Amino acid sequence: MKRQTYLHRVSALLLVTCFAAIALADAPKQPDGMAWIPGGEFVMGSTDPLSRVDEAPKHRVRVDGFWMDVTEVTNAQFCAFVDATGYKTVAERMVDWDELKSQLPPGTPKPDDDALQPGSLVFVSPDHPVQVADYLQWWRWTRGADWRHPTGPDSSIVGRDDDPVVHIAFEDALAYCKWAGKRLPTESEWEFAARGGLSEKVNVWGDEPVDETRANIWQGTFPYENTAADGFALVSPVKHFPPNGYGLYGMAGNVWEWCSDLYRPDEYARRVKAAGQSGVTVNPKGPPRSFDPRNPRALESRVHRGGSFLCHDSYCASYRPSARMACPPDTSSQNVGFRCVMTQEMWRAEQSRQSRNNSAAANNPGPSGS
Repeated sequence: MKRQTYLHRVSALLLVTCFAAIALADAPKQPDGMAWIPGGEFVMGSTDPLSRVDEAPKHRVRVDGFWMDVTEVTNAQFCAFVDATGYKTVAERMVDWDELKSQLPPGTPKPDDDALQPGSLVFVSPDHPVQVADYLQWWRWTRGADWRHPTGPDSSIVGRDDDPVVHIAFEDALAYCKWAGKRLPTESEWEFAARGGLSEKVNVWGDEPVDETRANIWQGTFPYENTAADGFALVSPVKHFPPNGYGLYGMAGNVWEWCSDLYRPDEYARRVKAAGQSGVTVNPKGPPRSFDPRNPRALESRVHRGGSFLCHDSYCASYRPSARMACPPDTSSQNVGFRCVMTQEMWRAEQSRQSRNNSAAANNPGPSGS
């Protein structure tokens, strides 16, 4: 009887060991849907005629290697996150008046509760020429607009699983990253990846000008006439246009993407001064405090990169890899989404977590294995 018990225990141990070995063998060798960005040194920024003052001076930056999502996070991916966690985005919550009034002139009266209902910024094309310096001519606060309803409460994302998720505030992007075991890229990581191995080129594909075959941007006369020559008046599916040299899609146009850095227009000048004789800034993470002249009352402003379907050379030309933009972290709109990155250390930790889960499943096979 003792011998039988011993043999039974040995057999059980061998079975568990076998299941664990299979689980480890089945563990993916790279993160699903991500590409390895090798890291290195590059010239960040631009003095191209289309560039703005916050893209200068050009300076040398070195970043370590990392994994990056090959596309922006899609509606389907964000839906999986919401289904698993019950998360509500900023656009789906009542407006926080205490937060909002800090960005308004002192003494601004509190609006009626009706004006503080959940919503987000939606692009509404004017039907006539306007001054492009006044963005209020085409942005409209819309009640009921959110990631499930990108153009307003009567719209839907049904059949649009592969479109990038939009109406995402910075807080929303961070919540998704935490759930996925990832993080947002730094501004420097984003630009290095966007360049796809090309050095000091105007665009992610080289110096050739943008056209309807390369990226989803505005065609026609901004903001009142869009010919949609590229096939899309608004967002396009994430893999519709060609990838860059690292296999990343949508690094030019379509939707803006949040980065982790706080924003300052003089950040590059600060880096050059701090770099000293070496002339190289290593793995920069942005300034300790932000300031954005476009939102001078905002307590904080975070960088986003990549441009959107609204980009046009007469307005911003922000489909270029060096172009910078920012807004308060509680802001969401129809043309802002995100993608995630993961360091090698983070990926090893995720592999260990997956292996533990696989081993636990092997050790508890259920009624059929009992």
